[in-house]
Amino acid sequence: MKKNKTVYITGHRHPDTDSIVSAIAYAQFKERKGVHAIPCRLGDINAETQYLLDRFHIEKPMLFEDARATLDEIEIDDPLTISPTTTIKEALELMTSENKQSFGVVNTQGKLMGMVTRSDVATIGLGDTALSIKLLKETPTEYIAKTINGSVIYDDPKRHFNGKVSIIAIAETRLRNYELKDRMVIVGNDQDAQITAIAKGAGMLVVVWTEEIADEVLEMAKQFHCPIVRSGHGTMNTTRYLFFAPPVKLIMKTDLVSFNINEFVDEVGKKMLKSRYRSYPVVDDDNKLCGYVSRYHILNQHNKQVILVDHNEYSQSVKSIEKADLLEVIDHHRVSDIATNRPIFFRNEIIGSTAAIITSMYMENQMSIPKETAGLLLGAIISDTLKFKSPTTTEKDMGMAKVLADIAELDIDVFAKEIFKVSSNISNKSMDELLNQDIKRFEIDGKAVAIAQIIAYQVSEAREIETELKAAMHDFVNAKALDLLVVAFTSILENGSIFYASGELEKTVVEAFPDKEGETHSFQEDILSRKNQIVPLLSRAIINSIG
Repeated sequence: MKKNKTVYITGHRHPDTDSIVSAIAYAQFKERKGVHAIPCRLGDINAETQYLLDRFHIEKPMLFEDARATLDEIEIDDPLTISPTTTIKEALELMTSENKQSFGVVNTQGKLMGMVTRSDVATIGLGDTALSIKLLKETPTEYIAKTINGSVIYDDPKRHFNGKVSIIAIAETRLRNYELKDRMVIVGNDQDAQITAIAKGAGMLVVVWTEEIADEVLEMAKQFHCPIVRSGHGTMNTTRYLFFAPPVKLIMKTDLVSFNINEFVDEVGKKMLKSRYRSYPVVDDDNKLCGYVSRYHILNQHNKQVILVDHNEYSQSVKSIEKADLLEVIDHHRVSDIATNRPIFFRNEIIGSTAAIITSMYMENQMSIPKETAGLLLGAIISDTLKFKSPTTTEKDMGMAKVLADIAELDIDVFAKEIFKVSSNISNKSMDELLNQDIKRFEIDGKAVAIAQIIAYQVSEAREIETELKAAMHDFVNAKALDLLVVAFTSILENGSIFYASGELEKTVVEAFPDKEGETHSFQEDILSRKNQIVPLLSRAIINSIG
């Protein structure tokens, strides 16, 4: 089962608008380059991002939970199947023609019932005759006829066949020496022998080298409830094939080692080590057969192909990113700890937003930007640069924004007010939403630090929820095992921020952002950027406190 290679494009955890939009826009870019790309998110999106997606009629990216490959994403064998009524002979012929060692047995809904392997079939041909007798006893007359390429001349609902077989190739006078009661009797074109066998209580009559059955024989068969089958083979082949007539439901294994299509490949590989089957059935959540996986598939599988946008840190990326096949990184943050085992495309610019980098890539490739995508990218640039007031803003950000505004037919000032009106409304949000809507985790001098940035219309809004906020921050620190949690309330209108902290290093926040005499949580004018201002100042304070 050939799988088309998919490239997953994702931003960071606790995604902001720049992260989500960059993933969407770059996925569109890659698709136009002939790459099957899917934009992803690593968490719930905030109100600002949702507003932009709704405004420009763009679907929310898929939730990307793990970078490890699942069985659904690798090449496995096709789901060739047989039904429970398939005869053993038919199953063996299919195994030979398809060069398979086993087949899944499914019902009419495609749900897996069991497995039949070559070794199961071999047991019938080479195993104890007691098993063959038992199976043949339970085999319908029509299956027997089909297997020996014959036809049912007469069947009887009161059949009394015990599964044993006798071959009669002698004169009628010798027939008296045979115990034929309830047995299948194989006879030739000898009407007297046929009648005698039925009279002696035969459970089924199989005739060879016979074109027609006499009316007298047929009437007697009805009287003694003895089915008659005419074989399409001679005595030898009839005898050989008979024991392969039972349906596979009688021999299939039902205690199976199977895997779900959504299981991770590395976990499947570990489970395979505990058994020694050639292949294993793969099913979906409804137990429908999807295919077969073998050790070959596990050993030759390739990891998920991933492109990172707006981040390049393990701690901010998707789970198990270190096991993925990382293709590209497009970012505007500091270069961190992402490592690869081969060269990749890495684009890192000193710029205010990743969306501006993506925009420039469209232009460098002389690729038109759809109106809706242009609106999204413009919104991301405005959001991440705080409408160009962030110190990370560059001339390139502003230039890209003007180009996008023309394409999207938007007024930047009006559009920015609409965006910040959505993002700065904190009154109707829970503490959990506030803390998680735009939070990033850092390791600073061996300490676990998280910094959440909340856009507020006025920073005074934070003081109205101060008591509840501090309690929520205390619980958050304990739940996430943090040394420090910082919450920055940033006002674009007032051009500054105020800070709240929790954790054993909370005093470092006051050192980084001193309070004015007689105040707590003083307003820090011109402090807007988490990346270029908050993180560097806070890092210095933490290092000094530890040193």
